Amino acid sequence: MSSNQNVITRRRFVQIMGAAGLVSYAGVSLLGCASNGDTATAFDIDNADWDALLAEAGGQTVTFYGWGGDEARNAWLDTTVAETLKTKYDITLERVPMDINDILTQLSGDMQAGVQDGSIDFMWINGENFYSTMQNGYLYGPFCDRLPNFTTYVDTASTEITYDFGQPNLGFEAPYGKAQMVMLADTAVTPDLPATAAEFLAFCQANTGRVTYPAAGDFTGTAFISCLIAAAIGADSWSRLTTLGPDDEAAIREIVDPGLDYLRSLNPYLWQGGVTFPADSGTVYTMFQDGELVVHMTYDPFSWTNDVAAGLIPATTQSFLFDEGMVGNTNFLAIAKNAPHKAAALVAINEILAPEIQLSQYQTLKTVTVLDMDALDADAQAAFAAVDLGQGTLPLSELLGHRIPEVSGAVITIIEDLWTNEVVGK
Repeated sequence: MSSNQNVITRRRFVQIMGAAGLVSYAGVSLLGCASNGDTATAFDIDNADWDALLAEAGGQTVTFYGWGGDEARNAWLDTTVAETLKTKYDITLERVPMDINDILTQLSGDMQAGVQDGSIDFMWINGENFYSTMQNGYLYGPFCDRLPNFTTYVDTASTEITYDFGQPNLGFEAPYGKAQMVMLADTAVTPDLPATAAEFLAFCQANTGRVTYPAAGDFTGTAFISCLIAAAIGADSWSRLTTLGPDDEAAIREIVDPGLDYLRSLNPYLWQGGVTFPADSGTVYTMFQDGELVVHMTYDPFSWTNDVAAGLIPATTQSFLFDEGMVGNTNFLAIAKNAPHKAAALVAINEILAPEIQLSQYQTLKTVTVLDMDALDADAQAAFAAVDLGQGTLPLSELLGHRIPEVSGAVITIIEDLWTNEVVGK
C-alpha cells in the first residue's frame, strides 16, 4: 500500500471539519509563530535553541499518528526509529495507527473544543489533508528551518519540498518520503509493455477485459487517471495545470478535454467495459495477483519487490512508465498546533531526516529518500547507490527523469468530477 493512503479529498475533509471557519495562510503563519509554548510546561518552544529543545525533549513520550496498514513500515518505526530516539535522546515514540479520516476527525474535534493539550503530537500527512488543516489553523509552525538535518541535507529550494500538491507549505511540514506512480506487468504474460497513450490503448485492446484502474476518489485511481491524461495530452500541457486553481474550471477543461476523449476510447476494452471500476487500489492489486488483470498501478515504485520475494506476484513482474511521465509527490510530517510534546516532535522529525534513518528507510521499505544526494558525503552517497532495489525495478534516475508533478487539490477535484460525469460508462 502507498504512503499516500493519507490523502483524502477536500470535499470529504470539509464534511469532517463541519462548521470550522477557514483562516488564511498568512493568519495561520502568525498563529503558528505565536508564543503559545508547550502547553504542558512553561517551556518557550518558539524561542528555544536546538540544545534547549534536546534537553526539553528528553524523557518525553511523543505520539506519531499515521496510516498503519503497512506492516513493514510499522515494524521499522517500532524498531529502527523508536530505538534510535530512545537511545540517543531518551524519547519514547508511541505510534498510533489510524486512518487519516479518523486522525483529522480527532484533530478537528480537539481544536474546535479548545483542547490545549491534544492527543496528537505529529502526524503523517500530505495533499488535501495538509491544505485543509493548514487553512483551519490546526498546525504548529513554521518549524522546518529549525531542524539541523533539514537545513543540512534537504534541498530546501526544491518545489517538491516547498510545495505540497501545488500549495506552498511554508515550512509547516517536513518531508518524510517520496512516491511515484509506476505500472506493473508480468512480462511472461505481456512481454511488450506500452510506453505511450497509443500503445496503452493497443495493449488494452489486446487484453480486452483484463485491464482496469481504481475509480477516481481512490488516491491511486485519481493519480493513474492523471497519468493517462498526461500521456494523452503531453507533459507540457499537463504542467500548465499546476498553475491553475478552483476559479479556472474552463481553462482546466480545455486542457484535459483531449485526455477525456482518450479515457473514453479505453472503456470498451476495460474490465466490465468501463461501465464500473474497482473502488480502490487494493482490489485492483488482488485482481492482478489472481491473474484476472494483466496490469497494476502503484505509488510504491520499489516496495512491490517484497511481494515478489514472498511469492505473492511472479518473479517475472516488471515496472514500467509512460514516456510522457508519471505523477509523483512527497509525503510529509506535521505537528499539531495543540501538541503537548512539541520539543520531542521536533527532535523526532529531525532524526527521521538523518542520513542513517533515511538510508534505513530506503533499504528496508524501498521508499525514495527526500535527501539531496549532493549534500551527503561520499560514503553516504555510496551506501544509497549500493541498495538493491530488486529485480524488475527501474533505476531511480529513470523514475525521476519521468516524474511529473501532482496538481492542486482544486484541479484534482475538477478532474475527478469530469471523469465521474463524462468518462464512466461513456
